Amino acid sequence: MAETLVRKRAAAAAAHDAHAAVAEHHNNGAADELYGIGDLCHEFGITARAVRFYEDKGLLKPRRVNNTRIYTRRDRTRLALILRSKAIGAPLSEIKTFLELYGSHGEGREKQARWVLARTDKAIAQLEAKRAHIDATLAELRVINDACRRTVNAK
Repeated sequence: MAETLVRKRAAAAAAHDAHAAVAEHHNNGAADELYGIGDLCHEFGITARAVRFYEDKGLLKPRRVNNTRIYTRRDRTRLALILRSKAIGAPLSEIKTFLELYGSHGEGREKQARWVLARTDKAIAQLEAKRAHIDATLAELRVINDACRRTVNAK
């Protein structure tokens, strides 16, 4: 019981320290914005578990203040890119490659752009092939449907 109380107090103190660090950062007029995990979850409509998952996969690397995660504007941008990439069906391995191409100071922007061009060209070609297949299937179904409709209406 006492051990649980000590842990709860330590966690509360750590959270206070993290909030204080973020507040101090904002008060000092720092150019780089800081976010807590709850801020990112609310903004992107995801759970803290999802954010921690991307962190575990090495896609996000927040700073820590007494075990509390503090995310920078760069982390926020990376999360936005991760979610956008997932929405178009990119696997995490490709997302990680894409993010790593950027570099720590943006020196890999051209490599990143070339990689995205190749990836999107491939995805566009695949989707166009699927669309052609769907169009052909729809045409065939319409022929079958029309034939069946004529048979039913003839009686």
